[in-house]
Amino acid sequence: METDSINSNFSYLGLKFSDLNTNDDSAAFSDCNSDRSGEFTASSSQSRLLLLACSSDNSEELISQLVSDLLSDDIDDQKQAAMGIRLLAKNKPENRIKIARAGAIKPLVSIISSNDAQLQEYGVTAILNLSLCDENKDLIASSGAIKPLVRALKSGTSTARENAACALLRLSQIEENKIAIGRSGAIPPLVNLLESGNFRGKKDASTALYSLCSVKENKIRAVQAGIMKPLVELMADFESNMVDKSAFVLNLLVSTPEARAAAVEEGGIPVLVEIVEVGTQRQKEIAVGILLQLCEDCSTYRTMVAREGAIPPLVALSQTGTRRAKEKSEALIEVLRQPRSGNAAASARTYNVAV
Repeated sequence: METDSINSNFSYLGLKFSDLNTNDDSAAFSDCNSDRSGEFTASSSQSRLLLLACSSDNSEELISQLVSDLLSDDIDDQKQAAMGIRLLAKNKPENRIKIARAGAIKPLVSIISSNDAQLQEYGVTAILNLSLCDENKDLIASSGAIKPLVRALKSGTSTARENAACALLRLSQIEENKIAIGRSGAIPPLVNLLESGNFRGKKDASTALYSLCSVKENKIRAVQAGIMKPLVELMADFESNMVDKSAFVLNLLVSTPEARAAAVEEGGIPVLVEIVEVGTQRQKEIAVGILLQLCEDCSTYRTMVAREGAIPPLVALSQTGTRRAKEKSEALIEVLRQPRSGNAAASARTYNVAV
């Protein structure tokens, strides 16, 4: 399996970013640490019992009962059980391994395939919370969760789609799962969520796509699914709070010729030049890195970048930017000033342009 090697000092979910200034108010990506759906309403004695169980150290008996209820023929019992497992797994990390060992994962995977939208949502959310435990990831994947999660990502409620994206992200932390998730059809609905979801959905989708697209074949799938259009649109919208996130994903993708062509076709060059002009320091650095990848081997793209007026802001960045921004800016300026010189492109490759 071919994956990108990204050398840096900052990592997120096992993937590396550059040593950019990451002390911004917003994180690079979605945390996906737990579900953010509604809590239990304490409207019944059973709900109150579940809430009390979250503060109890003796949850094994309750877990056993909940797993048994997951197998019930009564859909309301299944819903209550799935909600209970979600809550126990969300609020007490030590319960996650207990729940898995009690046999909850396979019936939860079955519930994800339910035609009842609410039951499906509860099952997806419970699986997400269980997937936060590293010891559970292999068991969840081997229990057949990937395809049902992809179906929920395609057609579930908004909460189910967001939590399915997060669950797939967690499973993708195991390298071999990235191929399986991509081949199960996850990329197109993640691109759709990136384009049409609410802010949380866009963050979750961008994070999952970043993780999955460290694998080359998933990069091709993402380009074929039309990812460039939403990425460029989000980078162009400085009010979206998605400029950094989209740029990180684009930077990962443009190592492939197909992605470079799609980025230019969707109007990415003017957007990237604008980011170099008016973006934050982190945004400027990653935009220059992307432009350098675009221009290294293509004189046509060099001409387009130069005509967009990139050289003056690049010169300014080479004087005032971070160390890496200065290096990348100088390399790109050299490439742009010698558009027909193969030596310039070759010299640019001596810089580490990964971000």
